[in-house]
Amino acid sequence: QVRLVESGGGSVQAGGSRRLSCTASGYTSLGYCMAWFRQAPGKGREGIATIDTVGGSTWYVDSVKGRFTISQDNAKKTLYLQMNNLKPEDTADYYCATLISTNSQGCALSVVPLWQYNYWGQGTQVTVSS
Repeated sequence: QVRLVESGGGSVQAGGSRRLSCTASGYTSLGYCMAWFRQAPGKGREGIATIDTVGGSTWYVDSVKGRFTISQDNAKKTLYLQMNNLKPEDTADYYCATLISTNSQGCALSVVPLWQYNYWGQGTQVTVSS
């Protein structure tokens, strides 16, 4: 069974940076689509960033463009989310997820919505103070 484990969460002041990691096990490689989602207190889970692990194309929600960067290391089977210029609004539980199946249209959220992701990590909390 595929297992995803997030790490790197914690508390940071507004304007600071944090790097999240997600390591996969139980599979020979990262899934075709890897994604970061977040869920703020009292809010629904939203897609933040995705990456096509084969072609390398990325997608970001508008609210994090220019601040967050998603990347991969296939050899380590690890997904990263570099978060810069953090804002209090970024406070949330962050989850990584994978779609094992392949497609030819990339991994933008409009192409691969939340419900299509096969496996999810348990989440890591990020708290941004003002």
